[in-house]
Amino acid sequence: MITAVLQFAQVGAGATLIQTLVKALALGSVYVLIALGFVIIFKATQVLNFAAGALSMAGAMFMTILISDGGFPLLPFANPLAPAEGETAGIVLFFVHVLIALALAAILGLVIERVAIRPMVGQPLFAMAVITLGIEIAIRPFNLDATALEGRQLGVPWGANSWDWGGAVVPKSYLVAVIVAAIAGVSVLFFFRTKLGVAMRAVAFDQEAAMAQGINVGRVFAIAWAMGTALAALGAIVYGMAPFPPGGSVSQEIHPLLALRVLPVIVLGGLDSVAGAIYGGLIIATAEVFAGQYLSQWNSTLGSGYSTIVPYLVMLFMLLVKPYGLFGTPEIRRV
Repeated sequence: MITAVLQFAQVGAGATLIQTLVKALALGSVYVLIALGFVIIFKATQVLNFAAGALSMAGAMFMTILISDGGFPLLPFANPLAPAEGETAGIVLFFVHVLIALALAAILGLVIERVAIRPMVGQPLFAMAVITLGIEIAIRPFNLDATALEGRQLGVPWGANSWDWGGAVVPKSYLVAVIVAAIAGVSVLFFFRTKLGVAMRAVAFDQEAAMAQGINVGRVFAIAWAMGTALAALGAIVYGMAPFPPGGSVSQEIHPLLALRVLPVIVLGGLDSVAGAIYGGLIIATAEVFAGQYLSQWNSTLGSGYSTIVPYLVMLFMLLVKPYGLFGTPEIRRV
């Protein structure tokens, strides 16, 4: 323990700390984006969306089809904005493709809500959660089979380029991840203050009362699924950028992280809290990355993948201390 403290003190003000902190913020930004998509759907519909991992990866796959294949998903149309073969899109054109991919992901969310979720309105929430699990199982093979041999390139203009901040190597993709998550978080917080956002919260609180007030519950459900799927897709696209492990592509490494590793985030922050998704994502990522950096000397004792267990340890502790999370809404029932 003393050795670890001394090691931390030696590098605490140096490049290692800066690199570790930036990496934690970047990974936390990915967690925040996926968690926001989950929270929006749960906040509006009270449905635990177990299909978040598959839907997010499908949205990233749409991006690769637009960029790498020069077409549109499931359509025989060519993409007139796609870069020429062997070339990389400019930054502006790249983000235009990101917006198109998010729009396609939102449409996918609308279709799933209309076909699979809306007919279940009024049914037990457990049944709706099982439906989302079935959606996950149905979409996952499409994602994994498409990336079985090699990852599909996202065509990120800046690639794995980085800056040198006083000896600390700071990848450009990390800064992009933080900026994108900040914009998304502020936008979602602002959205819930709008008339539609208030209606969404009313539907989540009591669907029958909301309908009595003239709120279109079906419309609220559709918007929630479109927004949730688009945010999840944005998280997958950001995570696909180098030097995140997928290395600038959409590969099979994305799915486990998006499907399972975000669960501790929403449990820590609270299933129905936007602020909880933001704080939870940053806390979980910080614990994971700092544990991986500063406990590495005990790698032989803890095991090579010990840092991936840290989020679940934090989740377990939160469930024992505060089951509804840091910002979740406690449910009080008469017994």
